[in-house]
Amino acid sequence: MTQLPLILIVGPTAVGKTELAIQLAEHLNGEIVSADSRLFYRGMNIGTAKPTREEMSRVPHHLIDIADPDEILSLAVFQQKATEIISDIHTRNKLPFLVGGTGQYIRAVTQGWSPPEVEPHERLRNELEKKKDEKGIYWLHERLKFLDPIGYRECVRVLNGELNEEQAKAEIRRATRVFVRRQANWFKESDPNIQWFQVKEGIVEEIESYIHNSLNNVAGDGD
Repeated sequence: MTQLPLILIVGPTAVGKTELAIQLAEHLNGEIVSADSRLFYRGMNIGTAKPTREEMSRVPHHLIDIADPDEILSLAVFQQKATEIISDIHTRNKLPFLVGGTGQYIRAVTQGWSPPEVEPHERLRNELEKKKDEKGIYWLHERLKFLDPIGYRECVRVLNGELNEEQAKAEIRRATRVFVRRQANWFKESDPNIQWFQVKEGIVEEIESYIHNSLNNVAGDGD
């Protein structure tokens, strides 16, 4: 069977993937499928670089604002949803763009992983609810911060008087650098399956030409 095309736009946070993907999708009759785990959740626009309404009105976007923060959206659920959407885009003779910096989610789609469905751990939840009732919600929040320090925390610390604005900015920059390094573990410069481009004037046209040539080569190999 001829493999249907899927364009990946990957890379660490804050490198301009959103605008680049939108322009390419506009030029190439495409639609964007988000593979950024932070964009799935409603109400979390600040600090996630979520596309604006104006940006999303330019081309169709998928898998953005699809869950509330307290809902479970596992890797297996994402993979299923993304696969279905990409197939639907193909049936409408449009070009799907899988865009994001969450390498695990991208690999699950492109490499056909079989992630297990993870059911809620009801016993653990009940134990945590009991601890909350015994020690208070702030104990639970501190425990969560210790285990997985969640985003937004610097802003909360400013509101609580623990940091001033400049200190918060410095903390956010530091945390972002750490986050980018973690993302880079999924997208290495030495990866032969990734074609890297330097963001510069004319980059959209350069990438568009590369995509056209790649698609033509794939079509030629299938003849």
